[in-house]
Amino acid sequence: MELRHLRYFIAVAEELHFGRAAQVLGISQPPLSQQIQALEQEIGARLFERTNRRVELSEAGRLFLAEARLVLAQVDKAADVARRAQLGQLGELKIGFTSSAPFNSSIPQAIFAFRQAFPAVHLALQEMSSKEVAEALVDESVQVGIMRPLPLPESLVAVELFREPLVAIIRADHPLAVGSEEGLQLSALAAEPFVFFPRSYGSGLYAQLINLAREAGFSPLITQEAGEPMTIIGLVAAGLGVTVLPASYQRMRIDGVVYRTLLDAEANTAVWLVQRRDQHSPMAKAFVELLTKQAVAL
Repeated sequence: MELRHLRYFIAVAEELHFGRAAQVLGISQPPLSQQIQALEQEIGARLFERTNRRVELSEAGRLFLAEARLVLAQVDKAADVARRAQLGQLGELKIGFTSSAPFNSSIPQAIFAFRQAFPAVHLALQEMSSKEVAEALVDESVQVGIMRPLPLPESLVAVELFREPLVAIIRADHPLAVGSEEGLQLSALAAEPFVFFPRSYGSGLYAQLINLAREAGFSPLITQEAGEPMTIIGLVAAGLGVTVLPASYQRMRIDGVVYRTLLDAEANTAVWLVQRRDQHSPMAKAFVELLTKQAVAL
């Protein structure tokens, strides 16, 4: 039995006339009659009651009609699913992102725009360090990554979504908090203990802090480490030191700290959209295209 047999049968069942059904199908009547007879022989049941004056569905034909329509509807659905998947409109997209990414408004707004454009695509979002994002892209456990700059292997390619200033975060009662509302130089923190990510965490910001401090003429004394930005800011509020983080963290209203823009020339950080060079996923390509456009627009 082939799908065309079902289509032939449905056409005759709807027209209840072999001649009209043949016209609808765009074939001649004799082959249509032969195909219906072959279908009846294969099924082992008479689907139509034929007389010289009329054609009617048999009881078996009436029941078979309902099932045949379901089969063709399912086939059409399967074809539609395949087409939409090919266009990146259906399926699951796995995204790894660094914890600081959602604090910039362009990222959640762009993700929301993607969900509006592709509501049938399930976004599986996983928070990681920048180092873990790169590793997950290499082993293909995620398809797209949003991360801070790090050296990348040849198999990955990055697009810069945006840059933002770095800010110093200090206790509100710290002497440097007074008179620095317009910003301060990183060198002003040279004698301060720092609260920061561990070197092994792979945040993408560790190397940048070290390089900026070197340019400012000192090596930061990191006396307390934490893997989560909120924890770092909380430890600053507790008086355990100062820190430097992207400006988007100013949206976090934590009592007892102030944010001061760093005035050093290179005191800014980027957010990258990263994928594999051999990316084949239409969903990933659609996400990258839309997120890049959205970030530029914002």
